[in-house]
Amino acid sequence: MAKLYYQGHASYRITALDGRVVYVDPYAGGGYEPPADIILITHQHGDHNKIGLIKQNPGCTVITNKQALTDGRYHKFSIDGIKIEAVMAKSLMHNPKKCVGYLILIDGVKIYTSGDTSKTEQMKDFASLGLDYAILCCGGMVTMGLEESAKCAALIGARHNIPVHIRPGKLFDAERAAKWKAPNPLILTPGDEIELEHYDPETTYA
Repeated sequence: MAKLYYQGHASYRITALDGRVVYVDPYAGGGYEPPADIILITHQHGDHNKIGLIKQNPGCTVITNKQALTDGRYHKFSIDGIKIEAVMAKSLMHNPKKCVGYLILIDGVKIYTSGDTSKTEQMKDFASLGLDYAILCCGGMVTMGLEESAKCAALIGARHNIPVHIRPGKLFDAERAAKWKAPNPLILTPGDEIELEHYDPETTYA
């Protein structure tokens, strides 16, 4: 199975069955030793875009918000079977023209990563995708907080919901994470690695 390693804050690493490595929003924690084959950046705030932490394999694909969203169009990418689709992200502190989330399809596992956002118009459509995992910010202040994030999780309908960006400026906050009332919560602490399970082969996207 593919695996997800949580580094802390909004940073994590996905390792595919064939060994390819995908990093999302590198910034915090450890676990940056495996060289990257794909790097995804949701926006250019300093706690999401530390590409220099990562050694890149030859041919590594780096997709930032600048490639993912151009002229108001959200783009799709297919990289040797790994499919990525940019989607809307926005909040009071995050310009929707400069921020994205991503839908990721890897080894049949369907993941939504929110980036820094509040509720978006697209989320109502995500339930039809049969998502396996939704990775949702919930820190408040510059993104949606615990209550709004939990409501978005219910709207999206993923089989597992993972909170990230739990408290700005900290790797993790167990007390806040415990207060997150999303359905089917999966709480990861920095350094945790899980096997990613796929459920619905009939539903596809990207």
